[in-house]
Amino acid sequence: MGVLTLLLAGLAVWLIWTGRLQRMTAKDGMALGAALVGAVLAAKGKPVIGAPLLIGAALFFAKQGNARNKARKRPAAPPAPPRADDVAKARALLGVAPDADAAAIRAAHRRLIASVHPDKGGTEALAAQINAARDLLLDERKQG
Repeated sequence: MGVLTLLLAGLAVWLIWTGRLQRMTAKDGMALGAALVGAVLAAKGKPVIGAPLLIGAALFFAKQGNARNKARKRPAAPPAPPRADDVAKARALLGVAPDADAAAIRAAHRRLIASVHPDKGGTEALAAQINAARDLLLDERKQG
């Protein structure tokens, strides 16, 4: 029973360490619950009931892992070119001219983000918009 407890504690630490608990779906939670119930039943001397639950949960997580690995191996589609109105909105948000170079874009971003960062009392949404505008303008400079 002690070894099983250590294994479950190790599983919990691994889930937290890899960040998988943040991305857990309802199905993942149900499978994890079944694994815990199976482990408890097996530890209490009822392996005939607990083992199928543990094996089923292990197979579920193995299948999920294989599906995630296959999804990662697929090549990503090339990004769509930015639209002219998106670039214009990004320039207006950062307050830079159409001929601004990368240094000017970064300087405008630093100036704005210093005042609207969530740590300074701003909102995450506005900081994300400013970051996206910087990224869009820098990408446009690289392509153009």
